[in-house]
Amino acid sequence: MKTFKISIIALALLLGCGTMFAQETISPDRKKAIDSLALEKVRDLSKYIALVGSKETPWSEAQRVIQRAEELFMPGSEMGVSSLYRPEISYFKVREYFERLMRLNYDKVSIDWYNIEYVSDLEQQPDGTFVGVITIFQRFEGYNKEKGLVYRDTTKKDITIYVKRKETQIGGRTIGFWDVLLGDIRVKETRP
Repeated sequence: MKTFKISIIALALLLGCGTMFAQETISPDRKKAIDSLALEKVRDLSKYIALVGSKETPWSEAQRVIQRAEELFMPGSEMGVSSLYRPEISYFKVREYFERLMRLNYDKVSIDWYNIEYVSDLEQQPDGTFVGVITIFQRFEGYNKEKGLVYRDTTKKDITIYVKRKETQIGGRTIGFWDVLLGDIRVKETRP
C-alpha cells in the first residue's frame, strides 16, 4: 500500500513538472520582436492582397504572390469576405480567396489596409502556442471604365496570429526560434 501511495505521488509530481515545463514565457524584449514580426507579416499580406487585386498585375506574378501569401498562414486558415449587398459573410481558404480576388468583375480595384493594431495580448495555449489578435480596417474600391467608382466599403477584420517555438539545424547545431503564422481572418463589421 505504501508503494502505491509513493507511485501516485511520484506520478502527480511528474505530471505537474511536465505541465510546468510546457508553460514557456516570452521575455518583454522577445515579445517586442514577435509583435514586430507579426505586424510585418500582416503588412506583407496587405501588399499581396493589393497586388493580386490589381488588374495590372500579370497572371504569373499574381501566382507567385499567392504562393508567398499562403506561406504566411497556418494550414487550413480562412479569410472572410463581406459585401454591403448581402448580410452573410463568406469564408474561403487562402488560395481560393486570392483566386476569387483575381476574378473580381471590376476594371480596376483598390484595396488599402490601415489602423493595423493589436487588440489582444498573446495568450498561451495548452500546447505551448501563443495566440493573439490583430485588428485591421480594409478599404475596398471597385471601378468600372464607363462609370468610375461603382462600389466602396470599409471592413473591420480580426486576424488571429499564432506564435510557435520552432527549431532548425544550422551548422550541425539545433537553434530554437519563435515563428509567427497568421490564422483565420474574421469580418467584424462592413460599412459604406
